[in-house]
Amino acid sequence: MADFYQSGVVPSFHRLGQANLERLEKDLKEFNHHRPIALVLPVTPAELDSPALKGILKIVKEVDYLNEIVITLGRTSDPEDFEKTRKLFSILPQRHRIIWASGPQLAELYRMLEEADLSPGGDGKGRSAWIAYGYILAREESKVIALHDCDIVNYSRELLVRLCYPVASPHIDYAFCKGYYARVTDRLHGRVTRLFYFPLVRSLIRIFGHLPFLVYLDSFRYPLAGEFSMVAELARINRIPSDWGIEVETLAEVFRNYSLRRICQSEIMETYEHKHQPLSAEDPSTGLMKMAIDIARSIFRSLAIEGIVLSESQLRTLIVNYQRQAKDYVKRYQDESEINGLVFDYHKESQMAEAFTRALQMASENFLKDPLYSPLIPNWNRVVAAIPDFLDRLMDVVEAMN
Repeated sequence: MADFYQSGVVPSFHRLGQANLERLEKDLKEFNHHRPIALVLPVTPAELDSPALKGILKIVKEVDYLNEIVITLGRTSDPEDFEKTRKLFSILPQRHRIIWASGPQLAELYRMLEEADLSPGGDGKGRSAWIAYGYILAREESKVIALHDCDIVNYSRELLVRLCYPVASPHIDYAFCKGYYARVTDRLHGRVTRLFYFPLVRSLIRIFGHLPFLVYLDSFRYPLAGEFSMVAELARINRIPSDWGIEVETLAEVFRNYSLRRICQSEIMETYEHKHQPLSAEDPSTGLMKMAIDIARSIFRSLAIEGIVLSESQLRTLIVNYQRQAKDYVKRYQDESEINGLVFDYHKESQMAEAFTRALQMASENFLKDPLYSPLIPNWNRVVAAIPDFLDRLMDVVEAMN
């Protein structure tokens, strides 16, 4: 039986039966006349030669319902990477622009922001997404923005259709749609989601009760998915973090800026496969450890914004409770794997839960030491208030790049 269960306060749109892609794509082509859609693709040099990106381009070039595509190249200062990106994406027939987010052309604009005490953050996915939103806002053409990663191994037409539809449709009319899917091959994946995020949120609920924000976080089926769509207005008012907390912080910003009635999640494909980050258990500055620390700090910061007092004793209790919850989740996933005939390494999963416990402890210490720390890039309304012609300058720079 198909899963039509509605979890929590966020409406869930499931894949019920075989999708009629032709009908959905035809609808989106019609919607594009009234709500033009922009697709943002953040890319890194490591992905330029990957089969995953080539597979994505093969499908996207056949899509006729997109108004524009904005590709942001980050994490490189090599001009050859920029030229390689331009050549690779030149096969797209749609209007598209490449933004070299870490290139010298944008250095002067970043300097202007720094002088106005508006830091654009470090070189990463957050800044790449933020600068793409700014360009789309400067053009004032697209009303819907969709974003997905460029390392999706099993990309499909269905993913993009189901991601865009709830926001692009004037009949369904949501302001934000989070994509979700299963992370499973011959074993369970999604380690940070399974063994850190969900046990952490459930532990917070046990300690602080069913606060609206925690219930909201607990409602998402795959909260750390990198795929979502939103109305362009959200790109103007949302702040974006420059660290690994980008997915959670995006959910928090949407929670603060829009009614829950206009937030949804959509099952965009049956299973999802992409590259896997290393745990880096001994190095909290990288890998899944860094991700877990940034996620926890983001949640703590959002709870403080909601007026919740996080004392040292409460955070100590949280760490102990999380450790117990994480161990219980390891047992659940062991049983889940056994009944489905999946590979499962109980020892490695337990080690991972123990590493995440250390990550939570580090995040708690960092938060108490500096509760005002924030990796958030200022939203575009703030930027325009400080530098009124900044979006025009950005558009000129991007057009010159291309």
